[in-house]
Amino acid sequence: QVQLVESGGGLVQTGDSLRLSCAASGRTFSIYGMGWFRQAPGKEREFVAAISRGGGGTYHGDSVKGRFTISRDNAKITVYLQMNSLKPEDTAVYYCVAGGSSWYFLRPADFGSWGQGTQVTVSS
Repeated sequence: QVQLVESGGGLVQTGDSLRLSCAASGRTFSIYGMGWFRQAPGKEREFVAAISRGGGGTYHGDSVKGRFTISRDNAKITVYLQMNSLKPEDTAVYYCVAGGSSWYFLRPADFGSWGQGTQVTVSS
């Protein structure tokens, strides 16, 4: 199994920045891709960003393109999500995910490991 531990959430104002971190442990050799999803109250889970095992391939959801950037540190098996120009609509619980060989389909079901989630709240 893979364990994921997120950190870095909090309460910020519109236009501020935050960086989320996610450290993986356990059977990390089984991870092909890692990423982030988010879920706001009353809304469906939304894909945010994902990155390949080597870091050469990245994907970002349309709603965050140009504002959020995913990166990883392979030595630490840690993934980061740099969030800039935050908006109130970015308010959600952010989940770190890790997936196997089908991760690049970017669907929730393609990621078998999920973190406990970290709350990001953006006030207007």
